Amino acid sequence: MTRTPLSDVACSIARATDLFGDAWTALIMRDVLVGIRRFDELAEDLGLSRKTLAARLARLVEEGVLTRERYQAAPPREEYVATEKGRELYPVLLALMAWGDKWYAGPAGPPSRIRHDACGHVATPVVACDACREPLTVADTTQLPGPGGRVGPGTRLLGPLIAARGEAPRDADFEESGKGSGGDVENPRPDPSQR
Repeated sequence: MTRTPLSDVACSIARATDLFGDAWTALIMRDVLVGIRRFDELAEDLGLSRKTLAARLARLVEEGVLTRERYQAAPPREEYVATEKGRELYPVLLALMAWGDKWYAGPAGPPSRIRHDACGHVATPVVACDACREPLTVADTTQLPGPGGRVGPGTRLLGPLIAARGEAPRDADFEESGKGSGGDVENPRPDPSQR
């Protein structure tokens, strides 16, 4: 059986994990975003083979997640800097960190903490709704079909399940109905007993 590349699956999670399919790539991004940007420093911090590190960095540059910037002319030296695409991975890493802190921190507690500089508080990252700012959980969200959805490898069962939930309301329709301003919103999640 031929395996379908994750980049060809009609799923944003599959496409993202095609790039971040191993822990080393996430750890490289963690280091770069926190301030370790030079090849030798990354190799020392991660304890990763130079060949593996070079391959991961090359892919991140190729994908436009990192860019190489010269910091010294003679001899020429470059460091890796996150692009906008790369900086937008930070919330993803924070969410993964929060999950790891909850379920895998040792008896001493989490290995590091996050201070929100705007308010000065130590924060626990949460994924929240951009409209009401409430945390999003599996219990209170429903995946609806999107314009790029299709049934195929990686979505043979999931695609029809999501499609059966109907078309996602457009934001303009949602606002015009008055339901975007605190009105009651009917939960479109199908009754599990009806499946």
